Amino acid sequence: MRHFGQIARVPGDPILGLMEAFAADANPAKLDLGVGVYKDARGLTPIPRAVKLAEQRLVEGETSKSYIGGHGDALFSARLAELVLGAASPALAEQRAAASQTPGGTGALRLAADFIGHCLPGRGIWLSDPTWPIHETLFAEAGLRVGHYPYVGADNRLDVEAMLETLGRLPQGDVVLLHACCHNPTGFDLGQDDWQRVLEVVKARELLPLIDFAYQGFGDGLEQDAWAVRLFAEALPELLITSSCSKNFGLYRERTGALLVCAADTGKLQDVRSQLASIARNLWSTPPAHGAAVVASILDDDELKALWIDELDAMRQRVAALRQGLVEALRPHGLAERFAHIAVQRGMFSYTGLSPRQVQRLREEYSVYMVGSGRANVAGLDAQRLDQLASAIARVFS
Repeated sequence: MRHFGQIARVPGDPILGLMEAFAADANPAKLDLGVGVYKDARGLTPIPRAVKLAEQRLVEGETSKSYIGGHGDALFSARLAELVLGAASPALAEQRAAASQTPGGTGALRLAADFIGHCLPGRGIWLSDPTWPIHETLFAEAGLRVGHYPYVGADNRLDVEAMLETLGRLPQGDVVLLHACCHNPTGFDLGQDDWQRVLEVVKARELLPLIDFAYQGFGDGLEQDAWAVRLFAEALPELLITSSCSKNFGLYRERTGALLVCAADTGKLQDVRSQLASIARNLWSTPPAHGAAVVASILDDDELKALWIDELDAMRQRVAALRQGLVEALRPHGLAERFAHIAVQRGMFSYTGLSPRQVQRLREEYSVYMVGSGRANVAGLDAQRLDQLASAIARVFS
């Protein structure tokens, strides 16, 4: 008997496929704008100095490799919850909010998906159109009914009115996934007035918000980027938040993240956390320790935290400068106005507005690699090669 005879091959992940194609490209002038990692001026994804110092301390002081429990590193969870919700958070003070450590932000999303499927049966989840592609598959694999609300229109502009109109018609009690900042893949973020209006619709429809917070510190700053999350946490009794340490701590391969829960009271929080621990037991049992220990060491030490914040600020400012620099590089080609939105967007990604055919030409003719939708990783740009990229865009745009 051939047990595997009927197993078909599935297409590979398109972004990982871009990585392979880029690696095989012999053109020394190639540019990788596909994979969502921060790169420095040398084209490397650096390890922050604060992380290296924390790791050195851990190597010297670590005394055990034992399991760290279903909810992970307690100090990590406490400090990350303060980073996300604020040290003065009423929910934390009232002991009705807490974080459970997960393998990265993706693990936090999957834990949230399974929690919704197991504990809130029948609830649908609504994603922005467009959204991070993995959002689609994560929630579908968990058996949830997945719907979409408008976010960016065909004119490549944020469409808040269409978003609000759709949210206002969602089934009562459904879950709505919102991007706290640095919207992936578009880079278009809601303003504070927009967030207030979204909150009112959420209240009116009694929706459960799930806020994906993968880029804290990459938009306008650590505190500024948390504004909407804290607004919702103070206005609503119940809330789910996924947090990732991949980008802001540079811990991509350490898979460090958390699912934060805000509940109506301490007792209900413990009910929810008991369910999360049970679900996690069947997913990964206990999360990995190293990345969480690094983050906890940094956030619990004033000197390391200050160093980390300085490094994070430098990363954010570099990305903002690259955005502005690309728009300026397009000016001699008469395209600065056409692509002015790139400088307005926030975070690592930009929905450039390039068509799939233009993206294909950039890859085939100029060795510029980005996702077919036109999403580009601005953090992968080289400041010394903005003119090169602008010229290539102008040629495929003509």
